[in-house]
Amino acid sequence: MSKNRKTSRPLVAERRAAKPKPARRGATPRPRKKRGLVGWLLFPFTWTLRLIWRLTMRLGVVTAIGIAIAVLYFAAQMPPIEDMVDGRTRGSVTLLDRNGDVFAWRGDQYGGMVTAEEVSPYLHDAVVATEDRRFYRHFGISPRGVASAVRINLREGRGPLSGNGGSTITQQTAKLLCLGVPFDPDTWDSERAYEADCRRTTIWRKVKEAIYAMGMEVRYSKEEILSIYINRAYLGEGARGFEAAAQRYFGKSARSVDPAEAAMLAGLLKAPSSYAPTNNMGRAVDRAAVVVGLMEDQGYITSAQADEARANPAQLSQAAQARAGGYFADWVMGQGPDFFTRNTTEDVVIRTTLDQDIQTAAETALLSVFDTKLSEGSKVEAAVVVMSADGAVRAMVGGRDVRAQSAFNRATQARRQTGSAFKPFIYATALDLGFSPNDLIDDVPLTITIPGSGPWQPENYDRQFKGPVTLSQALYESRNIPAVVLSEEVGRELVSQVAEGFGIDSELAAGPALALGVSESTLIEMSGAYAGILNGGSAVEPYGLLDLRLQGDDAPLMDNVGTGMQERVIQERAARQLTYMMNQVVVRGTGTRAQIDGWELAGKSGTTNSQRDAWFIGFNADYVVGVWMGFDDNSPMRGVTGGGIPADIFRDTMRRVVAGQQPKPLPMDIPGPARNGTLSNSGIAADSQILNVLDNILGGLGGN
Repeated sequence: MSKNRKTSRPLVAERRAAKPKPARRGATPRPRKKRGLVGWLLFPFTWTLRLIWRLTMRLGVVTAIGIAIAVLYFAAQMPPIEDMVDGRTRGSVTLLDRNGDVFAWRGDQYGGMVTAEEVSPYLHDAVVATEDRRFYRHFGISPRGVASAVRINLREGRGPLSGNGGSTITQQTAKLLCLGVPFDPDTWDSERAYEADCRRTTIWRKVKEAIYAMGMEVRYSKEEILSIYINRAYLGEGARGFEAAAQRYFGKSARSVDPAEAAMLAGLLKAPSSYAPTNNMGRAVDRAAVVVGLMEDQGYITSAQADEARANPAQLSQAAQARAGGYFADWVMGQGPDFFTRNTTEDVVIRTTLDQDIQTAAETALLSVFDTKLSEGSKVEAAVVVMSADGAVRAMVGGRDVRAQSAFNRATQARRQTGSAFKPFIYATALDLGFSPNDLIDDVPLTITIPGSGPWQPENYDRQFKGPVTLSQALYESRNIPAVVLSEEVGRELVSQVAEGFGIDSELAAGPALALGVSESTLIEMSGAYAGILNGGSAVEPYGLLDLRLQGDDAPLMDNVGTGMQERVIQERAARQLTYMMNQVVVRGTGTRAQIDGWELAGKSGTTNSQRDAWFIGFNADYVVGVWMGFDDNSPMRGVTGGGIPADIFRDTMRRVVAGQQPKPLPMDIPGPARNGTLSNSGIAADSQILNVLDNILGGLGGN
């Protein structure tokens, strides 16, 4: 090995590895930080937080994109507002009286589209002030409002979503629109079930509602959203939208309501049924005062305007205040086809025979007599019908609750024994056969043997016998034995035919007790039958519907004008003689309490066994007034006869009806001479073909 061997040079790779990297210009080398014990302990938590933050940011971005897509999707699906304002599945029925004035509504009333720009500015501002003071400053939802509502609900012990919802007007409109889901009869049993489903409050539904609301904000302007809300909101009494409500309560358009009326209408949004002025005016006024205060605080009205509105609250229109004819309206709704009345999908107008003045007279008379004649807490009921001679019904009261709607109507639905109110049909039959009011008939004890039942002995109400009496006296004293004798003489089958001819559709008794009014009938039937006597002997069909047309159309779809008169039942001569005999009932008989000074009146009382029913039906030259009184459970009354309280109600009703009019004479004939001889009850045989008469006999021996 050579000692002078030169040292070898480093390899290129070694030189590269040993050569330091140049520092970036201006950079200061940073020494690597060592993680201490605390750092190692906190590392899992900090790492987890960083991971959550990164995931949350990504999820938030994805969620925001999803919400934006959903909002844009909903916005793209929304139609023009003209297609959104009327969402009813049912139509409405507007009922007009004989003079063409509105007196009742049925179904869902919609007054036509009215925009936010068209309504009264007071109404526009009242809605915003009451429902959403930040309406013009949010994008469809109000986080501040939601948080405030949750806080209130929790403070009052409710769930966070129960009670106050903190919803904006836009969200409320979204709910009214059911988030764009239309009513489907195959999915929901009824519109009520559909609306209940739309009002459900769940977390998921609130989320969808918020997204839909934001979609509305994208699709529509603020005024367009408010227009949809103004037209879709339910405001009580079947009114859908503020135009219908303004017409319903104040008889004017929503375009012209003043501050007080606007406040009362806006106050309905909180609870339509509770704050409806037709249900509780005091509560409605109090709620309106709160709305006035909100309008004043937010600068929509001046202090002077607010003081004026509080001092002079809104007043109901005359029609809304009266709420007349509820029973009549329900009855008329049954006279047209269901698809144009109870189940209509169209807006229908029905012109009726109702006279609102006469309706008020009947209601006032019934309530006045009951207030003064009955003991406090009495549950006895009554019904009244007023009818023209052709069968046109001018008033109907179906019970003591004269404001009731969709209630049991005792004038048309209660079938009760008629008692002596049936007797005019016996005398009508006899007079039509040639008998005279002055003919004599025996009022002496009577026994009729009924096969299978034994002897039957009818009694007079006063338990006395007067011997020979005229037919006229027998009727005005309402004597039972002469009525039975006469019915058997002319033939009870013929009596039944005459009664049925006059419109008594109920099944009539087959035995001799037919003469005592043991058969059942309704007040509307009986009043119609008496109208046949008044008009000279022709039957009538009681009616209330004059014509029916679609709203906005001139030509009616139904026309009942002049259809009340039917075929002749008895001769006019007989009808005029019977009118005279019934006039004597009022002049000197059981109906003297029905008298009105200066007026000729005719009528007949009726009282059934144990005073379960009491009737008085009578007429002047123009109108029949029928009155029934009794308990709904058919229990006996105490001390009540047809010639008592029912006659009082008749008198007070008729007195109000004819107030200010000149008296008119009744269409009656003074009777001629009597026929020779007396109609005796001797020899009256039992009817061997009578079956099941015992129940009829025990059912009611008629009185006065």
